[in-house]
Amino acid sequence: MTFIAKSFGVAAIVATTALCAVGAQAQEPAQNDGLNGTLWLQTSVEYKTTAMSVYAGATRLLSDAIGDHSWTAAIEQDGNYMSKPPAIILDLDETVLDNSKYQSWVVTEKTYYSSKTWAKFVHDMVSTPTPGALEFTKAAAAKGVEVFYVSNRKAPEEAPTIENLKKYGFPYADEKHVMLRGEIDAWGSNKTSRRQAVADDYRVIMQFGDNFGDFTDEIDGTIAERLEVMEKYADYWGERWFMLPNPSYGSWEEAAFGGDWKKSGDERRQNKLDAMDPWAGPGE
Repeated sequence: MTFIAKSFGVAAIVATTALCAVGAQAQEPAQNDGLNGTLWLQTSVEYKTTAMSVYAGATRLLSDAIGDHSWTAAIEQDGNYMSKPPAIILDLDETVLDNSKYQSWVVTEKTYYSSKTWAKFVHDMVSTPTPGALEFTKAAAAKGVEVFYVSNRKAPEEAPTIENLKKYGFPYADEKHVMLRGEIDAWGSNKTSRRQAVADDYRVIMQFGDNFGDFTDEIDGTIAERLEVMEKYADYWGERWFMLPNPSYGSWEEAAFGGDWKKSGDERRQNKLDAMDPWAGPGE
């Protein structure tokens, strides 16, 4: 009887331990594709110093860009641009304004982006300056360069966007210089028409963004096709075009699954895995 009781006691302990392990696993946070990218954007010094370095490099080129009247960063620029006053074009989200609070909410609440929740976030005006952006735009304005913010935020979000910029002292934070999607019929999600509107009156000396579409509308296509477009404009990067890192979202993501957002999450994830080029492994 003593042996049986002891055996039963050991079995009970093993069973209890197993149940506790199962319970602990059940309480573990669910995997989220946006976790690491958003954590990096919001917390890492690696991100902050990268963004600061991009803007610092552009600041060093400002005088040269202003003084060289043949210098232009807009492929939309016509042939009569040399006598026009200088301007720069910047995207807003993850280029001038840091919206990682919204992305963090998406991840921690296990939800997803929607235009409804995004609009509420914009109206809360809690975005903060991307590292280096405020200093650069102020330096450009001080040299007589007009600053245009070309964003795919929607027209009804213009007032809170301007107020958010003004809160930190961004120059040219007004209705003329904040150009949002849908403000006029021709201004869709592609930015060519808005870049053209600036280039009609100004010599665009630099452009900034976190997404390929902030520089050219040639953003659709396969990963290989997008690389070809990147290489076509090789002379622009780091001198006229300046890309900010954004591992959280962007057109780069959908290139892996053909832009087909009707696919299930599992299908898109598999397409992303298939698009990667892994090491063959250590072998046997």
